[in-house]
Amino acid sequence: MIEENYREVLENVKKAAVRAGRDPEEITLIAVSKTKPLSEIEKLIRIGVTEFGENKPQELKEKYENVSTPVHFHQIGHLQTNKVKYIIDKAVLIHSVDSLHLAEQIQKEAEKRGLTADVLIEVNAAEEDTKFGVTIPETEALVRDISKLPNIRIRGLMTIAPFVDDPEENRPVFRMMHQLLLDIKSQSIDNVDMNVLSMGMTNDYEVAIEEGATMVRVGTAIFGARDYSKVN
Repeated sequence: MIEENYREVLENVKKAAVRAGRDPEEITLIAVSKTKPLSEIEKLIRIGVTEFGENKPQELKEKYENVSTPVHFHQIGHLQTNKVKYIIDKAVLIHSVDSLHLAEQIQKEAEKRGLTADVLIEVNAAEEDTKFGVTIPETEALVRDISKLPNIRIRGLMTIAPFVDDPEENRPVFRMMHQLLLDIKSQSIDNVDMNVLSMGMTNDYEVAIEEGATMVRVGTAIFGARDYSKVN
């Protein structure tokens, strides 16, 4: 079932890319495996899936250390400074950097291990009170500050759009994010790539792709609904 769900989502990703005149190969589908057992990740690994998203650093660490085959785990949830040490050498990409303070902790842990951490800047594009991230006007200044940290490489931007019944309502948010990415990319800031735009989830990933997403984070449509009462 999970395997069929994944294949269906992947097909939808490809169709959305074609509709937008894009190469489907430009888009990475991240299977958001947060709260799900390792056994379900293993089912997807058996059909060739390599990109998984986790919210909690300890859960990412545990799955990373116990998975049968090396895969890419993305840290997509809010990251506290005291949890950076758990995932600094395990997350292929940290999607949720929303402050210089957090970036400085990532720098410290990355330098300790002699590695470069790939990160995305989290933008609260719709300025929702319940979401983390910097506002669109604050983003470039934060990018410039973080770009000076030698053991961090900024790869692009991430946003969590509002939860809406009609995904079309999020199209303007995704469009703003794509423009922001292009605007910052045009500045040619040292140590900043701006090639990754992580946006779109189960409810709206097709619209996100049509508006320029290069990574979509899909959980429920692949793994089914989550029972949060069982989560620590």
